[in-house]
Amino acid sequence: MRLENVWFRYRRRGPWVLRGVDVRIGPGEVAVVLGRNGVGKSTLLQVAAGVLRPARGRVADRPGRVGWVPERFPADQPFTVARYLTGMARAAGLDRTAADEAVTAWTDRLGLVAFRAVRLPELSKGTAQKVGLAQAMLRPPGLLVLDEPWEGLDAATRELVPQLIDEVLAVGGAVLVSDHRGETVRLPGARHWTVADGTVVEETSVPDGTVAVIEVAVPTARVAGTVARLRAEGNQVLRVRTDARPAPAPARPGGDDPAPDEPVAMDGVGVAVDGAAGDAR
Repeated sequence: MRLENVWFRYRRRGPWVLRGVDVRIGPGEVAVVLGRNGVGKSTLLQVAAGVLRPARGRVADRPGRVGWVPERFPADQPFTVARYLTGMARAAGLDRTAADEAVTAWTDRLGLVAFRAVRLPELSKGTAQKVGLAQAMLRPPGLLVLDEPWEGLDAATRELVPQLIDEVLAVGGAVLVSDHRGETVRLPGARHWTVADGTVVEETSVPDGTVAVIEVAVPTARVAGTVARLRAEGNQVLRVRTDARPAPAPARPGGDDPAPDEPVAMDGVGVAVDGAAGDAR
């Protein structure tokens, strides 16, 4: 699938959210979409999935079956879980028997059996997200698009998401996924697309595994925001520690002074950042 010179904005004279985007993804590939909040990651995913049409340019060779999981599942629908999933399975082209089998299999796998008769508006955010995952997988998609799929999920289901991605890839499907939690570290072979200023740039591998580790110190109240921002920019956060005193400097041949590039922490909380790894933890 290819996005060719794609431009998008939400109103006719509004600002461009995407400008001249050219990216492609092939069968058996997964791409992680990175970037700060509000830069257009969700817009890019919706254009790729066919939810939004580009104002200029085109999306070529999109697979016929697309599984789309938005960041927030639209639960304000007057259906029970079972009725909704059965309807989605039939809309995906499954006959009644195959639809019933698929709904049974996925409600069981995602821990939704007890919720089959519950109406969608009555579900918690996490349970509604599971329904969103189930509807996307009822029929194996050629393209699976996941917008922050780990949000609101319990630990067991978070562990399941990489398995679902692997299953799609194993049969020749492609996957696009955004994530600000650092969960995509579980996808070691993923490509990385960074969205900024309306454009998309693919990060290249660091040659010979060369990385640089930077330690920074921030006020305790800013730790969560700093970690989220670093991860969104594609950095790998190695650890967060409350003792921000500098670690002992390694001895240098011929003297006791620390190495010139030795990191020094200041008062606050220390955050160790791998500035070249490209993955997030």
